[in-house]
Amino acid sequence: MKTLSARIALRNIFSKKSHSAVNLISIVAVCGIVVTTAAIVCVLSVFNGFSRLVEDKLALLDPDVKVSATVGKTISMADSIAGQLMRLPSVALAMPVVADDALAVYDERQMPVSVKGVPCNYDSMTSLPKLIKEDGTFLLSENGYDYAILSVGVAISFQAHPGYVSTFQLYAPKRVGRINVNVPADAFRADTLFVSGVFQTDQAEYDMTTVYVPIDVARSLFDYTDEATAIEVKVANGYAVDDAMADIAAALGEGYEIKDRLMQQEASFRMINIEKWISFLLLGFILIISAFNIISSISVLIVEKDEAISTLSILGGTKSLITSVFTAQTWIISLAGTLLGMILGVALCLVQEYFGVIKLGSDTSALIIDAYPVEVRFSDLLIVLVLTVAVTAMSALATVAVMRGRLRRQ
Repeated sequence: MKTLSARIALRNIFSKKSHSAVNLISIVAVCGIVVTTAAIVCVLSVFNGFSRLVEDKLALLDPDVKVSATVGKTISMADSIAGQLMRLPSVALAMPVVADDALAVYDERQMPVSVKGVPCNYDSMTSLPKLIKEDGTFLLSENGYDYAILSVGVAISFQAHPGYVSTFQLYAPKRVGRINVNVPADAFRADTLFVSGVFQTDQAEYDMTTVYVPIDVARSLFDYTDEATAIEVKVANGYAVDDAMADIAAALGEGYEIKDRLMQQEASFRMINIEKWISFLLLGFILIISAFNIISSISVLIVEKDEAISTLSILGGTKSLITSVFTAQTWIISLAGTLLGMILGVALCLVQEYFGVIKLGSDTSALIIDAYPVEVRFSDLLIVLVLTVAVTAMSALATVAVMRGRLRRQ
């Protein structure tokens, strides 16, 4: 019976209608599903593109895994713990880092900065050397001199350049020891460095106030000995990040917070995901409204096919068969529109990905990219399909109700 219902439904869809309005309403119904589905696919893919863009940028400086203390600001005996983690097969590198705020002074200019003290071989942990401008280099310590690597925001504020023309000074309040109130300068610890390079990530979080210095300088500046504010880990080749995190958690036990790269920037990704799914819900409501066009189309078709329904009843067609014909027609129209919409959406995304047709703005000189990024994900297509099936099921129930009411009056 289902095969017969589907065959009759297909014949109804493609048969010539006595009223052109019926054809028009059917076309509008299908186009509504196609356009809305394509829009959902495109919007979700654009948000995926922005997520990938942010993730790629963060991958340049954020470690694979970051270990910090759940209680307090620092990890005691950080060097020893880093050495312990280095013995794990899933860990390629483990380095203690010290991060805190300080006051920077350069050529009588001053500003607060975010200081990050790292080991001298930190270039093997992240892609920081690739981000340094051509006139600089990755250098933290050499021949007894200490060096600072400035973010582009700090360098612009100070008009600083790599070299030995001026020194870069850092000041931080003393955490321990007595302070002489009559000598305000005695309340601060200070250190002097040269500038070896300027880096730029195109991420405001890093480019505005970040300064990299040797970890020994940071520990002295902030009154630490063997402590670290975090231990950064690079996962060994052939191991998944989740597996490495599990190994680290088992090795360290309780009292440590272990985060992968996405968890380290949870706020950024949460905002993108919130905007993505709010947009999905809004477009989902539009899809529901489009479903009403299908119900209207089927209702008009029921009236238009009144004589055919009577003929089918005379030939022995049951009410269940007649109802299933128009229910099948509802499913065919909705699923066909969904399939066409998904194909159209994926095609538009591919065109945007490879040709960048839609630009972010007229002036792209200050932007990281000049066109909207897109990334089509199978999971999103599956979600769109599930939503469409749910909306179609609602439309089919409405069609059944309309058809049963029509048959009762005959």
